[in-house]
Amino acid sequence: MDSSKLGSSDRLLLAALNLIAAKGYNGVTTLEIATEAGLSEKTLFRQFGSKQKLLEAAFDRYHYAEEMKKLFSEKLVWDLEKDLLLVSKTYHEIMNRNRKLIQISLKEEGQLPGFRERTHKHPLQLLEILTNYFITMSEKGKMIPTNPEMHAFSFMMMNFGAFMNDLDSHKNYSTISLEPFIQESVKIFARALQP
Repeated sequence: MDSSKLGSSDRLLLAALNLIAAKGYNGVTTLEIATEAGLSEKTLFRQFGSKQKLLEAAFDRYHYAEEMKKLFSEKLVWDLEKDLLLVSKTYHEIMNRNRKLIQISLKEEGQLPGFRERTHKHPLQLLEILTNYFITMSEKGKMIPTNPEMHAFSFMMMNFGAFMNDLDSHKNYSTISLEPFIQESVKIFARALQP
């Protein structure tokens, strides 16, 4: 991404993500972040107030809740397998694009007050959106009436687990690649829930 075309806020957000992912939260100063972004430290403080608020803003800006809301409101075709395949592929696309953000949140959440709650906001929103989708599919007679929240949670954890394995450069299950996993797991999941 050509950072020269980005506004100062986005340049600061991306610089923070790159540096914190490489050096850790405590290993990076606000001056280093500002310098990396080609801006002054004063600009960083004026726009974000602190390094933690900058990292929190990056998490809010680049995580997946808003993109998923848009997907559910605009792109569903109300076919369980097709919709879940789209959700799964989109989830992995976003999570892979935000690998550094995820690595930071896993490494640094204990050091930053309130960060765990903030990072958990996105999965909770996805759980609610997916649960409502399953309720609607059940009402339309396209899904068996069961426990929609449990199914939404199971679907999310299946995808999160696959992402976490992939985050480690396929070290845990090197013979299973992501694309065939997504195809097969969605097929099994949809088959189990269709009437």
